[in-house]
Formats: sequence, C-alpha cells, structure tokens
Amino acid sequence: MKRRNFLQTVPLIGAGALLSNGLSATEKEKAITNHREYWLELMDQLAGPLLKAGSQRKLKASMPVETTTGAKEKPSTYLEGVGRLLAGMAPWLELEPGNSNEIKLRKGYRKQALETISGIVDPKSPDYLFDHMEPQMLVDAAFLAHAFLRAPKQLWLALDSKTKQQVVSAFTATREVKPYYSNWLLFSAMIEAFFLDNDLPFDIMRLDLPVKKHQEWYLGDGLYGDGPDFHWDYYNSYVIQPMLMDIVTVMADKKKIRSREVETIARRFTRYAAIQERLISPEGTFPAIGRSIAYRMGAFQHLAQASLQERLPEDVHPAQVRCALSSLMKRLMDAPGTYDKDGWLKIGLVGHQNALGEHYISTGSLYLCSTALLPLGLPPENLFWAANDSPWTSSKIWNGEQMKADKAL
Repeated sequence: MKRRNFLQTVPLIGAGALLSNGLSATEKEKAITNHREYWLELMDQLAGPLLKAGSQRKLKASMPVETTTGAKEKPSTYLEGVGRLLAGMAPWLELEPGNSNEIKLRKGYRKQALETISGIVDPKSPDYLFDHMEPQMLVDAAFLAHAFLRAPKQLWLALDSKTKQQVVSAFTATREVKPYYSNWLLFSAMIEAFFLDNDLPFDIMRLDLPVKKHQEWYLGDGLYGDGPDFHWDYYNSYVIQPMLMDIVTVMADKKKIRSREVETIARRFTRYAAIQERLISPEGTFPAIGRSIAYRMGAFQHLAQASLQERLPEDVHPAQVRCALSSLMKRLMDAPGTYDKDGWLKIGLVGHQNALGEHYISTGSLYLCSTALLPLGLPPENLFWAANDSPWTSSKIWNGEQMKADKAL
C-alpha cells in the first residue's frame, strides 16, 4: 500500500489556515476523511517492512541495524522494533470498524503480528530473541506487554496455547534484570500488570513499589521526575505517564490499589495532556529537548493515549488534537531521509540525523514513534475523527484569538 501525501494538498488548521475560510462542505469532508487515511498509510509504511519480515521469521535476516556508535550488532534492537511497533498499533488491531480497505489492512496485520510474536518467542525459530537476557530486554518485553494490554483479544487471546506459554516464560525471565532507579521500574511493573490482568502468577511488590516511587517522584503540575531528579525531556510521554496510567488501571480493576490514588494519577495525566497539546506549534513543530529525540512523534504518545482513552482536558477538543498531531506527523515523517531504500526507519528527528541519537539508540528503538498513532483505535465515527477540523491552542493564540490563560494543576 503506497502512502500518498494527502496533506500536501489538504490544508491543516494552523496559524494561517482555517478550513472555514474558502472551502466547500465537500472539501471539508474530504479533509476530515484524509486525516485518518493519512494516519493509516503512515502506520502501513512503518509496519510493512518489520511485520512482513517478522511473519516470515526473517526479522534478524532482513532488518538493518543502524547505531550511533557504528556497532554492526545490537541484539536487543529486534525486540525493540517488535515491542514498540505493536504497542502503537495495538488499539487499531483490537478495533473492528472501518471501511473495506481498512478492515482488509487490519486483517493482514493481525495475522502478521501473531506470526511475528510466535517467531520471537519460539526457541526453534531463527528469530528467537530471548536466548540472552541483557537489561534492554526488560524494556522491550514491557512494550510488548503493553501491546497485549492494549489489544488483549487480538494480540494475546488469539495466540495458540504453546505461544502463550513461551511468552509467559520469556516475560518471567526478565525478572533477572534489576531495573535502574528511574522510569525503568515501570518496565518491571508493566510485565507484572500483564500477568495480573490475565490472572497469571504475579509479584505484587514489582507493581506496588514502582507506583509508590513515582508518587514520591511527582514534581507538580502534571510532571514526574525520571527517578528522584528532573530531566527536561519527553520521558513523561515516552514511558512514564502512559505506562503508569495503564498499570494502575489494571491494579484498580483487580482491587490492588485504592481508587483515590488512581484518581490523582488520572488528574495529573490529563494536565500533562494539556501541556503536550500546547507544545505543538502552529507550524507543527515542537522543542527538540532532551534524550531520545530520535523517537520522533513518539514524544506525543501521551497526548495520543489521552485522546484514545478520552482523558483530554475539557477545553481541548479531540479534533484540534487530531489536526495538531497530523501537522506534526507531516513535518517529521514526510521529511526526506526518514526511511532507507527498503522502508526501514533511520536515526533522526527530521530526516536522517545520526548524531541526534544516543549510544542506546538503534533501528529498532525508533519504532516508538508508532505510539503517536494510538487514536487509530478510535472508530471513524468518534469525534476525534468525525468532528470538523479545528485549530489547536498555539495556532489560536498566535492568530491573536482571545484565549483564557493557562493554569497549573
């Protein structure tokens, strides 16, 4: 499925482009429809090479390994690619509605996803990824566990019993890894949340301690420290808030946490979504601050999850988030050099910028960008997709509109 560049001809709602000016009703409807099609084609471009290779048990043979250090091997990169890609695709894979083309695309990717998962946990497979246990394996086993929580029916329950047993064995093996005293505590907690959600043996301390530590590390106004220190980066979006919210949701469902603790975390979650929405400029850019900026639009996983779970602030309409994220995606993902000749992601923020990557960044790491696509798990008739295009907050302000001042939580 070749991705067409819809948004070159369809105006986005930025500082100087209001659809209400000069467009017919038909053109407006086309613009609304094209947002979802653009997102689907972007997801297809990301997922196609990886899941095709994984479903044929040729992931290790096919996936290029670009690093920032020049190393030709990085064993964890394959699990990074699978876990992060599926964590972003999962809500859409779980969904049923859509037009005939979308349903056909989804059906194919469901099959490939299951085959890929089978290949990476089967000890007899050439793509078996759990034959060693380095720290990074905990991280990306957690992203895969997050994918299972986001698509329990299509990614977990659809697996055959043998593959399920192999997944559980692989996840259990990650307990050998001692997580760093930082957001890494949530990786251990995410795996235990998966066990808890599926009524499998779990370690309550690996759930309770990370939640308590992040309560202690809360800094104010919707932001957590990455450990006891403040880091000015996007880790509240890459990892902390999305995982923490989903972990405590499972714990609440299973009566393992007090409801008032979850309510507090949820209020902070919504406040950070307000901050993230304001960070997207009228031009679809955002401050390139902090570590792991090569995760590209993954910096806005939090805003995407807030949209998916309908946890946006009352004064932020879902349609303005859709328009803001579409504008940002176009700036980042359509930049020349984003992909290699075979369609695999290359290191960078805007195109290929290897120097922007840290020592832990490699090809597989980059697929965290797929988490910005979480709202594809909302049906087309949801207001996120169906409401008329709307300018986002920074566009309104820089257009001179009268706006209420922002306030801290």
